[in-house]
Amino acid sequence: MAGKVLVTGGGGYIGSHCVLELIEAGYQPVVVDNFSNAHRGEGDVPESIRRVEKLLDTSIEFHELDLLDQTGLEKLFKKHSFSAVIHFAGLKAVGESVEQPLRYYRVNLTASMNLLEVMQAHRVHNLVFSSSATVYGDPQHLPIDEQHPVGGCTNPYGQTKYFIEEMIKDHCKAEKVAIGRRKCLSVFGNDYDTIDGTGVRDYIHVVDLAKGHIAALKKLKDNCGCQVYNLGTGTGYSVLQMVKAVEKASGREISYKISPRREGDIASCYADPRLAEKELGWKAHFDLERMCEDLWRWQSMNPTGFSNGSAS
Repeated sequence: MAGKVLVTGGGGYIGSHCVLELIEAGYQPVVVDNFSNAHRGEGDVPESIRRVEKLLDTSIEFHELDLLDQTGLEKLFKKHSFSAVIHFAGLKAVGESVEQPLRYYRVNLTASMNLLEVMQAHRVHNLVFSSSATVYGDPQHLPIDEQHPVGGCTNPYGQTKYFIEEMIKDHCKAEKVAIGRRKCLSVFGNDYDTIDGTGVRDYIHVVDLAKGHIAALKKLKDNCGCQVYNLGTGTGYSVLQMVKAVEKASGREISYKISPRREGDIASCYADPRLAEKELGWKAHFDLERMCEDLWRWQSMNPTGFSNGSAS
């Protein structure tokens, strides 16, 4: 199912890596981003997209567009015949969502509704939505598989992802077609029931994550309907383990402080990725050390590429 693919939030960390993988897989990406999490380069194009162009010796169509601008989105769909959409765009910080819940509900939900409505109007039925493990809430069991209950979210960010998933499921049923810098790092909480008291998460290399989205995109050709796949390594690492790994990769000591637990956070969350391997032919290949090396390299080239300098 090659063709033009709209990538929302394509100037960000995950989105730009996905754009690279799309091109290498034979797709033609069209990128939209509002620069809320992307570094503006020359000519009002995200620096991350410029580097993909140089790396692959190609040009990538980019539009500065906020998905809240439904009129602008409509114009873009009139210009192109998209075969699919990969949806990354949205606000994404757990702590910030607790402090600004209405902003998160307005931006994330409205943007996604606008996108679905315009897709429907232009008969674009293939969608890969980059969701979040936050939809599972405080896990009832680990690792988390796709049968784990959803909806018990512990923060507004997770709620928005859950609501968007539900919108997509309901839309799919109705349509009946196939359809993620500060001087001192804040570590929120060191009294969880984990190996060192800090939160445990399933950290994954961005290239593995990007390839997972491409695998999901290819799966749509099977008319698979609305499906959920957990992308992860299946191994959880604590925040402090991650800090040590980044210190090794960067050759620098990372200054951090232990702060009180952040409302909406949970102790541990990591995925069971076996269904993705079975049905998508996908699995994570890069280890934590390689992930941190490449993460540090990308961050060094994108000093404003991350807006949230905290860790749960």
